[in-house]
Amino acid sequence: MIPRILRSRFSFQGMVEIECKLWANKGINIYYEVRDNRKGYKAGALKLGMEHDYAKECEFVAIFDSDFQPEPDFLMKTIPFLVHNPRIALVQARWQFVNFSDCLMTRIQKLTLDYHFKVEQEAGSSTFAFFGFNGTAGVWRTSAINEAGGWKDRTTVEDMDLAVRATLRGWKLLYVGDVKVKSELPSTFKAYRYQQHRWSCGAAYLFRKMAIEILKAKEVSLWKKFHLTYSFFFVRKIVTHLVTFFLYCVVIPTSVLVPEATIPAWGVVYIPTTITILNAIRNPSSLHLIPFWILFENVMAMHRMKATIIGLLEAGTFDEWIVTDKLGESLKDKTRIPLLEKASTTLSDRLNLPELGFAAFLFLCACYNLAYGQNYYYGYIYVQAVAFLVVGCGYVGTFIANP
Repeated sequence: MIPRILRSRFSFQGMVEIECKLWANKGINIYYEVRDNRKGYKAGALKLGMEHDYAKECEFVAIFDSDFQPEPDFLMKTIPFLVHNPRIALVQARWQFVNFSDCLMTRIQKLTLDYHFKVEQEAGSSTFAFFGFNGTAGVWRTSAINEAGGWKDRTTVEDMDLAVRATLRGWKLLYVGDVKVKSELPSTFKAYRYQQHRWSCGAAYLFRKMAIEILKAKEVSLWKKFHLTYSFFFVRKIVTHLVTFFLYCVVIPTSVLVPEATIPAWGVVYIPTTITILNAIRNPSSLHLIPFWILFENVMAMHRMKATIIGLLEAGTFDEWIVTDKLGESLKDKTRIPLLEKASTTLSDRLNLPELGFAAFLFLCACYNLAYGQNYYYGYIYVQAVAFLVVGCGYVGTFIANP
């Protein structure tokens, strides 16, 4: 039996093909292309698509993942920026989410991505004319793609790779937050975990590959080189994941076992408070979700930290590409089971052993601190242990029952 999700994909491709044929019969210059292999993954597909004769004649190329739903006037709102400024290589639009209310995990993702677009993308665009291309909902200038060396499949973040190479050749990137494109968030924990592994591992590996090239680039200023190597890559793609996990999930819990150890207040209070306030200001209607966001992000930091180390060391699954499953509107039926609702599946499918093991470690630290400690870390550690336990037992996101 073909899995339900695969059947929906096949039908989706058929619908696209039929729609393209209908428009072609009306005289519209439109083509439907597929390939019979996954060589190079998304980068390989984009590279192959750009090799078609009709694609070479195009001055601009718009890119959308299959779950994105652009408005009819998308090109009218984005192309003028490229036409009136010949040094702009990319116009990136904002993502909106059609399923953010599906479960607590999708609401938390929305908080994270809202911060990403409003703070990281908008700030990078307005101050340095650089940010990481989000891989979809964007329009590229074909000449910029070619000048930067085209799409490369050396990492799992081909979008970021191209954005960096284009920037090093003097091209500018523009983020336009007023242009929004509807999309779907991964609503199963497994899909989200694979997505975050790919993004974190790919960024770390790209930093390893391009750090020297960035420093040697001649067409960008010293200030932009510093922004790329230190702020964009080293701090946001490497240090953030490592510090979040080791400090808040390892160092603080372990410190309660060593009474002589003290942790500065800036690490325990000031930095997390500042980050929390920034997210709260950006999402005032979601203030009640901030505690859950903090706890879930700490759990995910374990996976992002692991992926970052794999990417830096070029080890294991550094080049693994697993497509992020999206449920789609057609699967909103009894096969999808909401958060905290019992699922009819085997226990092994639901359990996440790394999270369960870490939950046990945190409970041990919290109990020791409660019994012998001189501070009140046990309150935070107990709550964090519960977060790891909930994720470890599979009670996060939605679950797809076997068809």
